[in-house]
Amino acid sequence: MGLFRRGPKEGGAADAPADAPQDETQDVEAAELPAPDARGPWDADAPHPDVPRVDLGAIQLPSVEGMEVRLEVDKSSNVVSAVAVLLEGSSLQLQAFAAPRSEGIWDEIRGEIAASITQQGGTVDDLPGPFGRELLARLPVRTPEGRTGHRPARFIGSDGPRWFVRGVLTGRAAVEPDAARRLEELFGQVVVVRGTDARPPRDLLPLQLPGGATPPPPPPANPRLAPPERGPEITEIG
Repeated sequence: MGLFRRGPKEGGAADAPADAPQDETQDVEAAELPAPDARGPWDADAPHPDVPRVDLGAIQLPSVEGMEVRLEVDKSSNVVSAVAVLLEGSSLQLQAFAAPRSEGIWDEIRGEIAASITQQGGTVDDLPGPFGRELLARLPVRTPEGRTGHRPARFIGSDGPRWFVRGVLTGRAAVEPDAARRLEELFGQVVVVRGTDARPPRDLLPLQLPGGATPPPPPPANPRLAPPERGPEITEIG
C-alpha cells in the first residue's frame, strides 16, 4: 500500500509514518480548488481547470492541504485497485472503470450496489446529491464485542466519455454535510485518463504509484507458517 501526505515541503521525510517504512511517500503542492460551478470529474482530453494534481495513472488527483493518500493493492495480483483520500476524520475511496461509448453505467451500478447491501443486512436510500443520484447506506459490520452494527457510507458516481468514476465517502463525511464538503470538492476536480485501449465495460482502469513506480512484490512466505490473509478491502479505511 502506498501512502503519502500533503504537508510542508520543509518537513521532508519526517512526514512519512514511522510504522510504514515500505510505503511510497511524496510531497505535493496543495491546490486551490475552483468554485463548485466549475465541477467535474473531468476527462483528460477535455478542457478542465489547471490545478496541481498527483498522477496516479487513470486518476489524476488534486492535492489538498492536510490530506493523506493510500493506494490499495490487490494482494493476489499486486495491482493497485483503488485510491483512498483521508482528510479530517473522513475518507474518500476512488475507482475508475471503462464504460460504453453510448451510455453511462452509474444508474445500473447504483441499483446493483443497493441490492448487494440490502442482501447483506444493510439499508440504502437513493437520494439526490451534488453529482446527481447517490446512495446513502448503512453497511453491516461486526463490532469488537461480536455484535452486528452498522457503518454509514455514501456512494457517489459520475459518468464520463467511455469511463465511470465511483467514490465512497466514509467517516464523518458520510453523515455530516460540512465534513463532506472538501472531499466533494476534491471529487469534483478529479481528472480521469481513459486511454485509447479497447476495454470491456466495468473493467477497472489501471492505477499506479506516483511517478509511475510499481508496488513492491509481496515478500515470500513459508506456506507452512504463513497466517491466513484477508482479501482486499475497498470501503473500510481507517
